[in-house]
Amino acid sequence: LHMGKTMKEDLTVVAKYINKLYPPEFNVFSIYAELYHNYFASQAKKSAESHLEDKDIYLLLSWVHNFYPKDMRKDHDLAMELDKVKLGSLLPSSLSKELENKYLDSEEVTVKNSLTRCLDKEIQRWKEDKEPEKLNGHFQSELLGIFVIQSIYSSQKRAEDISKAVGEELSRRLLKELPAFLRSYRDAFEDFKEKSKKHRYYKPILIANINNCCNFR
Repeated sequence: LHMGKTMKEDLTVVAKYINKLYPPEFNVFSIYAELYHNYFASQAKKSAESHLEDKDIYLLLSWVHNFYPKDMRKDHDLAMELDKVKLGSLLPSSLSKELENKYLDSEEVTVKNSLTRCLDKEIQRWKEDKEPEKLNGHFQSELLGIFVIQSIYSSQKRAEDISKAVGEELSRRLLKELPAFLRSYRDAFEDFKEKSKKHRYYKPILIANINNCCNFR
């Protein structure tokens, strides 16, 4: 953050004031921009090649795809000058792709585990001597119907915030996880229907799960 802010502020000064003190053939702005870019890129590469936590990978990818190429160009004077220089990406494409794959693998596992835990909690609720919650006057499982959808949606949104391509790839992966989850949910529910007919709240639990179907569709 400090490096990006410093680069943006310094290059804005160069573009507005220092550039015009030299003849055009000196390419003063280009020289400053390339030196800053090379240093920034070397630091980014060093970070990418070290052991990174998942949140650090996400942040670094956000810099590569969003903060650096887009936010740096918000200032009008800076944007015009930077377009002439064509600085390129902070990371080599191969290294960037490697980080993207690590992020996608991690996010896929995180969502899968989250859905599994959610279903386990829901199954545990069916076993309790407790009436299901009501939403808008109807029996429904807020945990299952809403949490699952939000987990998938928020994961997709985070990936799209990195780049459209990363978002599309994660969506493709999660489209495999959701049917697998729904099959597990169906099997667990069928098991409950068969074995728990004497449950005090058998009928409300059935209704709550049937009402979940609309949300999942």
